[in-house]
Amino acid sequence: MTRIAVIEKEKCHPMACGGYLCIRVCPVNRTGQDCIVKGEDTKASINTEFCTGCGICPKKCPFDAIHIVNLPEALEKDPIHRYGENGFHLYSLPTPMFGKVVGVLGVNGIGKSTAIKILAGVMNPNLGKEKEDEAGYDELIRYFKGTEAQNFFEKVRDGKIRISYKPQQVELIPKSFNGNVRELLSKVDEKGSMEEIADLLDLREFLETDISKISGGELQRVAIAATVLKDANMYIFDEPTSFLDIKQRIKVSKFIRKLADEDTAVIVVEHDLIILDFMADLVNIMYGEKGAYGIVSLPKPTKAGINVFLEGYLKEDNIRFRDSQIKFSPRQAGKDVEKPALISWKGISKRMGDFHLSAEQGELKKRDVCGILGENGIGKTTFARILAGVVEKDSGEMDDTIKVSYKPQYLESESEEPVASYLQDAVVKFENQLIRPLNLNNLFDKKLSELSGGELQKVSIARCLSQDADLYLLDEPSAYLDVEQRLLISKIMRDIMEVNLKSCLVVDHDLLFIDYLSDDIIVFDGEPAKHGEVKGPFPMSDGMNSFLSGLNITMRRDAESNRPRINKPESQMDRKQKSEGKLYYS
Repeated sequence: MTRIAVIEKEKCHPMACGGYLCIRVCPVNRTGQDCIVKGEDTKASINTEFCTGCGICPKKCPFDAIHIVNLPEALEKDPIHRYGENGFHLYSLPTPMFGKVVGVLGVNGIGKSTAIKILAGVMNPNLGKEKEDEAGYDELIRYFKGTEAQNFFEKVRDGKIRISYKPQQVELIPKSFNGNVRELLSKVDEKGSMEEIADLLDLREFLETDISKISGGELQRVAIAATVLKDANMYIFDEPTSFLDIKQRIKVSKFIRKLADEDTAVIVVEHDLIILDFMADLVNIMYGEKGAYGIVSLPKPTKAGINVFLEGYLKEDNIRFRDSQIKFSPRQAGKDVEKPALISWKGISKRMGDFHLSAEQGELKKRDVCGILGENGIGKTTFARILAGVVEKDSGEMDDTIKVSYKPQYLESESEEPVASYLQDAVVKFENQLIRPLNLNNLFDKKLSELSGGELQKVSIARCLSQDADLYLLDEPSAYLDVEQRLLISKIMRDIMEVNLKSCLVVDHDLLFIDYLSDDIIVFDGEPAKHGEVKGPFPMSDGMNSFLSGLNITMRRDAESNRPRINKPESQMDRKQKSEGKLYYS
């Protein structure tokens, strides 16, 4: 059996644990052998030749920095890539297929971006050797002998496969390019198709805008455009829908689907399960142990692959990669119990420059979780800020006597305040409901400025939900989170509202997240950047019907998992639901 020892260096704090606690408790060290030692970087280092796999050091480490893993027999050979002696191990790669969109699905920290960077040629693997000992194409071909990957790397080496890659962090583009959108796209346009792509991705309105002045959603679409303008026959997209609203996600999904033909392969990493289901033909599931090692499953049809991911069990390999199954319970038809109103509004109006927001009449009930859906730039955040008391309305009536706890869309990331101090209320009141389920105790010694996007999101959600309030208002809480984290957060939010008899209002673009979480829906109508109109709240089915009518799509429940799925356009089910006027099956 192969055993690997991984230390997450950023979590290893030798002095904070009392001076290399792992070294002191290691039974092998006590016999005089150097199993765990102080490394050159002052962090702990483990010699796997001496490690017996006793499991003591991972349990004793207060920061969960150590992973001792006994790997399946199928992983006897060296990894494709290893980040240093005690670093993350990657054991396989997704399988590109011409004529298909292949999705990659897995939690954060499992190696998805590393795997597709290797496929894209922007990162050279080391086949488990020292990091600087990078493998060339001939070595990779020998490593993958007898597999589809061998054929792939032979074609890349011989110039038969030309790859274009869109990275995950599109927000870094303005730091590497000075100029406007048109100049950037003209620079990379190898097909002479800039004007056509600009129309297909709705870039016209900001082509002349400086790249540093456009929004996150606009940056994402520019990055997608730049990727497809390169003369390639394999396109790789790492999280192409982040920062996009639902309408844009549908449009981008259709655009990416059309790229795949008999001469073109497409690979997509995506956390929005509804969009991944709509976009991909096949799915590779990535599993293993977060921060320690990652494995890629064989490709599966998308519907089956997503259901396997939700179940957490790979039957053909007899591997359970999650302790429990993620379930979507059938939605209950209208409840008989009449809930009292918590907050109401009437005739609200707010003008901000050329944009005008209006909300005629509505109310939130106690113990309700209400989702907000709508395009970017249509006033969702402005309305949330009005309810939270952060922005003053111009006119209208609103009950402002209740306490509101508000998590904004854009999070404070420059603060030097320690996480333990920032979350002191959550630590005292919600140890079991928030801190432990979200593994936030591992972040206590970090400053807010040191957190990743996903860590900062979880900390901000915990802070919001731990405040003493009647209404909890969260703006885009699913951003930067993977699929499992999103569904865990939604369950935690529902449980807290139910147990503490509170209400919650959630703005988000992930339809699966909203569906999993919400009792009711508020729908925003209007024209982005010009005017927005608040409609509802509606019961879930009515609200989703209203929202989907503007997208020209229908949704049904998967028979196996009960998760919502988008019907293929013009399919029998799509036509049936449209003819019945039931765009959303609850």
